[in-house]
Amino acid sequence: MSDAINDDQAREKMKRIPEWELTNASIVRSFEFDEYPLAIDFVNAVAEIAEEAFHHPDIFISYTNVKITLTTHDVGGLTESDFEVAARIDSLDS
Repeated sequence: MSDAINDDQAREKMKRIPEWELTNASIVRSFEFDEYPLAIDFVNAVAEIAEEAFHHPDIFISYTNVKITLTTHDVGGLTESDFEVAARIDSLDS
């Protein structure tokens, strides 16, 4: 398991994922889709990334809006894994 990173490290890592928001001990991003099935396809792709990384985000779906929250519950904060998964999720939005 990775160690928690401090606030300065988190702010530095945020430069790699500028669409995400740093909030307390998590990073959050919302995605908007034109249709519900596209949102579900996206969630399924995120689930595959999460399974491959053994690191699972909280996912909230509201019709065509998907909100992803990443944190490492075991350490009570952020780890490198959160930023790696966020970057992989961002690659889906390309």
